[in-house]
Amino acid sequence: MLPNSENMTEPAIEMEQAGNDVALPVRAQPKARKNGLVGVHDGRLKVAVSAAPERGKANDAIVELLAAALGLKRSQVHLQSGKTSADKKFLLTGITTDELSRRIAKSLAPASEK
Repeated sequence: MLPNSENMTEPAIEMEQAGNDVALPVRAQPKARKNGLVGVHDGRLKVAVSAAPERGKANDAIVELLAAALGLKRSQVHLQSGKTSADKKFLLTGITTDELSRRIAKSLAPASEK
């Protein structure tokens, strides 16, 4: 979702800080044409992956994508809930909500702004 011309701020993702960890709500879009962070949908980070939603393939692909896009190790990204749902919650360890917000904004920015 892109911001409209009246409100040039990106919609907020409803993250929760828990000590040194952050709970990140995600809206998964499996079987997409290409992998990537797409935007924000209903307070969740929308993530598209080409993997099918079967036998955990899409969930594994989302873990890999989140780690790569957000500059984290794969071991720092854990599926907390939503194993079989499009709405998921991931626990990201060793990061603050402020730092995570900055990394998400950088990943969502058009190539000309990076």
